[in-house]
Amino acid sequence: MIGKDDAGRRWSIGEVARASGMTVRALHHYDEIGLLSASERTASGHRRYTRRDVRRLYRVRALRALGLSLEETASVLMNSTDDLAVMSDLLKAQLRELEAHAARIRQLTHRLGGLLEQIDSASMPDAEQFMMTLEMISVFETSFTTEQREQLARRRAELGQEAVEAAKAEWAGLVEELLRHVQDDTPVDDPRVRVLVGRWDALANRFHNDGRDGEQTRAAARRTWQENSEEIGRSLPWPAARMRDLVHYLERARQAG
Repeated sequence: MIGKDDAGRRWSIGEVARASGMTVRALHHYDEIGLLSASERTASGHRRYTRRDVRRLYRVRALRALGLSLEETASVLMNSTDDLAVMSDLLKAQLRELEAHAARIRQLTHRLGGLLEQIDSASMPDAEQFMMTLEMISVFETSFTTEQREQLARRRAELGQEAVEAAKAEWAGLVEELLRHVQDDTPVDDPRVRVLVGRWDALANRFHNDGRDGEQTRAAARRTWQENSEEIGRSLPWPAARMRDLVHYLERARQAG
């Protein structure tokens, strides 16, 4: 008897790679280590992925986006079931993040609408209003390409709101610890500082893709901090000057490492 997951459409490895944004080589690697194997093969030996395989890939990608290693991901999958409750939790987390992203877009839309209303009533908005609006849109537009901004948004959605909020809390703690070292003028090659910088970079890496795309968005993010620390600092609970000093301190620590 054929189960519902064994019936219906099959996907080739090329189709799965294109849909998931992965490379065929990466899917081969997943197969080699037993993380994701195509359930079927054609007579000529080509992989064919079933519905169950596609769901497993979705879970693998979501867990990897949360920062789990391949070994940890395999362990989670081994100890959990492929059921409605598990998939529901993943989708709810992604939906929360997308809703938060939509809220940010609505905020900017509202601000732009307010400027237009003033102009329609023959009243020119003052420079401060334009400056506040510019600061909301300029930082990422000048530092990231459209494709990179879309990659970062997808990555946050994959992580889920709970993971994003946990990362924010962890980052805030790192900022406090590192600012103390900046104030104390701790040498950047101090083992305590190197551990903190390693944690900082590992945390940031969760929000970037693997491979070349991730390297490019990481580099753009660092440029954003370096070139726009004053604007970014205004939205943070720490003085902008202290955050600017922290950015320089981090770069010196990375160079020393």
